[in-house]
Amino acid sequence: MWAPEAPIMVEDLAPARRSLRIAVVTETYPPEVNGVASTLARLVEGLRERGHDIQLIRPRQSTTEDGARDARFHEVLMRGMPIPRYPDLKLGMPSRKALTSLWALRRPDLVHIATEGPLGWSALQVATRLKLPVCSDFRTNFHAYSAHYGIGWLHRPIMAYLRKFHNRGAFTMVPTEQLRQELTRLGFQRLLLVARGVDTRRFDPERRSEALRTAWGASPRSLVVLYVGRLAPEKNLATLVAAFAAVRATAPHARLVLVGDGPSREQLAAQLPDAVFAGTRSGDDLAAHYASADLFLFPSMTETFGNVTPEAMASGLPVVAYAHAAAGLLIRSGENGLLAPLADKPMFLHQAVVAARDRQLAAELGQAARRTASGLGWDRIVSQVEAAYHSALLGSSGSLAGELLAAAAAPA
Repeated sequence: MWAPEAPIMVEDLAPARRSLRIAVVTETYPPEVNGVASTLARLVEGLRERGHDIQLIRPRQSTTEDGARDARFHEVLMRGMPIPRYPDLKLGMPSRKALTSLWALRRPDLVHIATEGPLGWSALQVATRLKLPVCSDFRTNFHAYSAHYGIGWLHRPIMAYLRKFHNRGAFTMVPTEQLRQELTRLGFQRLLLVARGVDTRRFDPERRSEALRTAWGASPRSLVVLYVGRLAPEKNLATLVAAFAAVRATAPHARLVLVGDGPSREQLAAQLPDAVFAGTRSGDDLAAHYASADLFLFPSMTETFGNVTPEAMASGLPVVAYAHAAAGLLIRSGENGLLAPLADKPMFLHQAVVAARDRQLAAELGQAARRTASGLGWDRIVSQVEAAYHSALLGSSGSLAGELLAAAAAPA
């Protein structure tokens, strides 16, 4: 008999047997800018390309917004409200009645819940009552973030809620083995290891722009240090400030560029008066910002994955990060990037200085990073998710586990 704590891993299973009608429920989606929104949109795009019907259920982002609709894609917009401290994002409202009516009229084959907010909880309750197969994602460390916003006492109840939420589904997709092991210890069951992809056509060293570097005040020989992500307490940005100070001691003409926005921007601007605050960027513009830098520093320790890591790697940048989440999965320190043990701030600063001091080493690490990222295309990831959907429709966790455990190991 399959044990819940055993790893479930999916690789290249049999091709899909038929197209599916999939209801995807999420609290965030583009044009909102965050890792959950961008990766979920790429998954939805890939599923549509494979002929599946997608019903995307999400909060309305503006009062004038109309949901997109075509033969195989239908956006259903629900009520939402701004998230405290994240006013640019919406939290879905409880919607049991609306979802019951929607799915009674047009029953999906499977419900994929990407976020665990009130809208996601309503979807879980309705799907359970209608006996619809459910899968979910563990995408955001809400329990870890609580400590950074003065509500650390909520850690245990948040974790209890998340465990209850995810254990009611057929399986929960997690992006790294490290996270799978952590959640297993905390009592989560039926965890399915599915990595994240990166668009290597968009994030490409060829997008390097000397004009953009000039706008940053950098010469062709300047070392441009980049950070991409939310400017918020949970991103451990005090370490970024310290690391850049250490880099400048080695490379006095180094420039720091921060892409993103958030509640810590004003404080960071006071600490880093010479830094370039580029604000939120997306698409090809974001890709050009990556490719035009020389070194990527990412000190966060709260990511479930951290999409910026493979994006930077695909852009040919040497990455300095903690051995955690995507960095711990993808980077071999000294070969295609530089890692510090989790929470070892002195080593993080040391690795940043190593990359800044030896530009030839940094260039070689960046080239190797690009080669690593080239194997992370989204087609492979979409195939894994598609195979998992079909396995869930077998209707038995034992059958699901048996098929998935027979697959090859998850991508390294």
